[in-house]
Amino acid sequence: MRTIKELHILFREAVSDTFFIWRKEAGRVVRDQGVLIFFILVPVLYPLLYAFIYTGETVREVPAVVVDGANTALSRDFVRRVDASPDVKVVARTGNMEEAKELMRRTKAYGIIRIPDDFSRKVNRMQQAYVGLYCDMSGLLYYKALLTACTDVSLDMNTELQIKRMGNTTVRQDEVSTAPLRYESVALFNPTNGFASFLIPAVLMLVIQQTLLLGIGLINGSARERATLHTQLVQGTGRGTVRLVLGKALCYLMLYALVSVWVLIVVPQLFHLAQIPQTSDLLAFMVPYLLACIFFAMTCSILVCQRETCMLVFVFTSLPLLFISGISWPGVAVPDFWKYVSWLAPSTFGINGFVRINTMGALLEDVAFEYVGLWIQAGVYFLTACAAYYYMINESRRKANTLN
Repeated sequence: MRTIKELHILFREAVSDTFFIWRKEAGRVVRDQGVLIFFILVPVLYPLLYAFIYTGETVREVPAVVVDGANTALSRDFVRRVDASPDVKVVARTGNMEEAKELMRRTKAYGIIRIPDDFSRKVNRMQQAYVGLYCDMSGLLYYKALLTACTDVSLDMNTELQIKRMGNTTVRQDEVSTAPLRYESVALFNPTNGFASFLIPAVLMLVIQQTLLLGIGLINGSARERATLHTQLVQGTGRGTVRLVLGKALCYLMLYALVSVWVLIVVPQLFHLAQIPQTSDLLAFMVPYLLACIFFAMTCSILVCQRETCMLVFVFTSLPLLFISGISWPGVAVPDFWKYVSWLAPSTFGINGFVRINTMGALLEDVAFEYVGLWIQAGVYFLTACAAYYYMINESRRKANTLN
């Protein structure tokens, strides 16, 4: 049995070795331009790029072409109102559908509003009239803007026509007669219905994970190519491996604590994205997320035998991980198999928990499932990272002996 004094000395040695490895790893990060690109440049610029692209939040003034077969005061009024809406801009009026389709083929317009020649005649005879809306469904946001504008205009005109035919004496009677049942739509957590407020928080969390995968992959790829990973140990093999993993993880954690402040707090404020988190809950949530991402990346680095391999292995995973996270596509619609696969990546728990805390004002207990999941991942991936580094260290020794 070891005495308390011996355990104290062993603990001090472990702490000293861990901080020694941390300083050495920080030096390797600073000297490697490729790693600096993924650890500094990409996390700084990538969120800005996404935010600038989606800064408009919603699609406005979608170009549309009108085929007005009626050409009456009523049909022109319909077109004028659609054109006056913020969502649609009428860019051309044609005499037939073929000309309108040609404009769509040339991407001069993304929708066609077709008014039949009997439009006004049917309205005046108190018959139901139709307006055709043809949309480019390759872009769903175009369809949404065109449909919203045409629906709003048709509802307003329907109300006005009903009022004229009823002959009520007061405005209140008109309101009750035309809309006996009213509803109120309230947009919660994303009041602007903006695409940026919906997508960017998820992308920001994914940026943290993917840049760690690429940066750590580059560092380990270089060490395995040169067979120098074993030289990074301070002493021993078993305990030395754990200290090596902890020292490297401490370096990445301190760096990405600053990166997270920029990515998750500063950038959303610069672009006025919706943010209503409890700061303490957000910080508490980010600790296991960063640890899980770091140990996950260190574990996955066993797949990187050469420096360039990480680009081939990890870059293509970004979009699939975003798709199966349950944000860009509803989680209830994701097949069960892929839902369970998504739980292997910290980004799934991280994205869902962060969006609820940041955008919906959830507390830590409200995201207990994601929070506990991240701590479990951090613990499991720490063990797998130690096993992976133990293997790579022994591999490095064998390769170095062969070269000598």
